[in-house]
Amino acid sequence: MPLLAIVYFSISGTTEKLAHALARGADGMADVALCRITGNDIVSGRFQNERFLETIDGASAVAFGSPTYMGGPAAQFKAFADASSDRWSQQAWVNKIAAGFTTGACASGDQLHTLTYFSILAAQHGMLWCGLDIPGGEDLSGRNRLGSQLGLATHLVDASLPQSDLSTAEYLGRRLARMAGRSG
Repeated sequence: MPLLAIVYFSISGTTEKLAHALARGADGMADVALCRITGNDIVSGRFQNERFLETIDGASAVAFGSPTYMGGPAAQFKAFADASSDRWSQQAWVNKIAAGFTTGACASGDQLHTLTYFSILAAQHGMLWCGLDIPGGEDLSGRNRLGSQLGLATHLVDASLPQSDLSTAEYLGRRLARMAGRSG
């Protein structure tokens, strides 16, 4: 069974809920490794958790997740991305399937920039990007509520994640697992 590594940073728990929903979606189709970036992983501003990087080395697919802060991913996620440069120089993650998910304070809170950042990170590593194949606003279940084709973008409504966004995360997890299974 392929391995899906879900690498994410979450401060309030919202991004973590999305990560767990992706994992539920992949359940039975892929083994899942939830890799939450914490403050202990950052030493003097640098990400230092070789275990996470080794998990990605062995994965067939990777989902990148971070809240959108000030128009991009959180600094903690960026520290992880910077630490992946040794893998980049070796092209150790080439041909792995990659996707992204983010949440922001507003419906149009520049989440697209965070997803673009994730897709460029994946491209630098030679990874193959997996977006959503659900037309925004067209799905009868309400999935892909904000209409982002590049990945999952969401925001809180009345201080909670809408069920449709959690369903979209599950869908993205299934899609990643299916694609990872094809590439193996």
